[in-house]
Amino acid sequence: MLEALLDKYADEGIVHIEAPQILSIAPFTGFGTPVEIIRLFNGFESYQQAMHELEQALYSA
Repeated sequence: MLEALLDKYADEGIVHIEAPQILSIAPFTGFGTPVEIIRLFNGFESYQQAMHELEQALYSA
């Protein structure tokens, strides 16, 4: 899942991967619905935290 986000980041930039709406387009639809994906992160707050940590890791490298 995070690998797919990194691929999207490479294609479109960080602004697009931070938006939860990205979960409703390919390749994320292959992981489930946006609600199902957010549940994989144990809720929306955890999903947002993971996106923040991903952003921090990308910019610290």
